Amino acid sequence: MKKITLPLALIALSAGLTMAQVQPSKQSPESTEIWEPVPPVVTPGVYSANTAGTTPPSDAIVLFDGKNADNWVANKGYNPTNSTDPLQWLVKDGVLYSGKTSSAMTKQQFGDMQLHLEFQTPPKVEGNGQGRGNSGVFLQGRYEVQVLDNYENPTYVNGMVGSVYKQAIPLANPSRKPGEWQSYDIIYLAPRFNKAGLMIEPGYVTVLLNGVLVQNRAAIRGTTEYIGYPKVQAHGKGPLILQDHGNPVGFRNIWVREI
Repeated sequence: MKKITLPLALIALSAGLTMAQVQPSKQSPESTEIWEPVPPVVTPGVYSANTAGTTPPSDAIVLFDGKNADNWVANKGYNPTNSTDPLQWLVKDGVLYSGKTSSAMTKQQFGDMQLHLEFQTPPKVEGNGQGRGNSGVFLQGRYEVQVLDNYENPTYVNGMVGSVYKQAIPLANPSRKPGEWQSYDIIYLAPRFNKAGLMIEPGYVTVLLNGVLVQNRAAIRGTTEYIGYPKVQAHGKGPLILQDHGNPVGFRNIWVREI
């Protein structure tokens, strides 16, 4: 009769053992090593404490490098629809300044992404609460991460800097003084919708303000409304919008890595 050799796992199962109890008699370091796929090489950006700020990594999509606003168009009403109107924001000394005209919208649209930008609220303090250094970063043109001067400036906590506006309160307030440069690093996963337009998974956002974690994979429930509750609207990729709230807020070193 021909001898039949059964696999070790089958013998173990027939003896009433689980797969977790089955261990090869000999293991080597190589048995748990994975060599492919190899992650792409990315040259990291360089941080400088001077006015240059942070340079982008080698695979970044640079949206503003201090030279011009060619990647942006005007947007009114925070509506993420196509626009060809030229942006009227001032570019001076490597900084893009908002100023009572319209919001700024990228020509390019994005989904999941890593976003870096630096902002500067006015050095001269004027106003208080929401009227002081107010702007915002609208992810996919719909979901606002608040920009505000919250240095010794109280306001409602779901509308302060680092908040997902009217939805998620920040974990901390690491605001720098008015006029000092501050940075946002945002990891954003876009919401998913089915063919019927129903949201089957919310968007998630992780936010670091000045290197401090202020949102830890916060779920975005829908649009960030000034009045009323979030609205769920099925959509695909969308632009970035920088809000013009009437305060002269400066921006620099804006780049995205699609993920």
